[in-house]
Amino acid sequence: MPEELAARAEAVEAEFMYQYESSAPPSIAAALGITTTRIGGGVALSMRHDPTGYWSKALGFGFDEPVTAGLVDRVLDFYRSEGSVGAVLQIAPSVLPADWADIARRHGLRPGGRIVKLACPIEDFTPAGETALRIEHVGPGDARAWASVVLKGFGMPEEGLAEMLVAVAGHPNWRPFAAWEGDRIVGGASLFLHGEVASLNSGAVLADHRNRGAQSALIAARVREAASAGCRWLVAETGEPAEGVGNPSLNNMLRAGLQRLYTRQSWIWSPGGIS
Repeated sequence: MPEELAARAEAVEAEFMYQYESSAPPSIAAALGITTTRIGGGVALSMRHDPTGYWSKALGFGFDEPVTAGLVDRVLDFYRSEGSVGAVLQIAPSVLPADWADIARRHGLRPGGRIVKLACPIEDFTPAGETALRIEHVGPGDARAWASVVLKGFGMPEEGLAEMLVAVAGHPNWRPFAAWEGDRIVGGASLFLHGEVASLNSGAVLADHRNRGAQSALIAARVREAASAGCRWLVAETGEPAEGVGNPSLNNMLRAGLQRLYTRQSWIWSPGGIS
């Protein structure tokens, strides 16, 4: 696996997560307790009042500056200073140091979920499947409904988080797309442009409209947009399924030509951990 591609894959994810949270309107940032910072080439994102346990995470490390005990100390000091109730560290396996087990043990980091990182040159993408649903770019008038559907698709509450998603919808590097049945949005997804790299993220479909080709069609629409914008690489990530359990999002991306780069272990930190 080329190290440069791993660096790009981690950087684009770190940047879109940073923009999601740092772009929240001031009133929403205050209500959710959002603070963001850049450390050692990566980002650390804290949401003290996160109703989901998803948004406090640190990622993008190991390429501008090596992952060391000192770097991890700086990241966790940030979370302690913010009064965070917990956070997740996500570091590509190729940049974990030889003493990572000792670092994790010292801070009481425990393994969490595993994330599959995928990528491919944009010319290797192959559209897969068809849908009768209408797939279009989301304009300002539909941004709130789009955010609502994305959050519902992931099983997340809307309060505060919907406004956070809407805030990036009009940014020039963000291209939200939706699947409509008639005049109702039933699925949504985002494209984030970062230089030559396009990130396919935030794809979700309402439970009663799954298995109708919406996910594959949303992927295809975003890839066409990325190609028009001059991007050369597609990058995405999704949860690694448990043994014997399928992941439709992973299957859809593999069918479309994206390839597994690596699987990244998440590491969970809580204030009561060893330090």
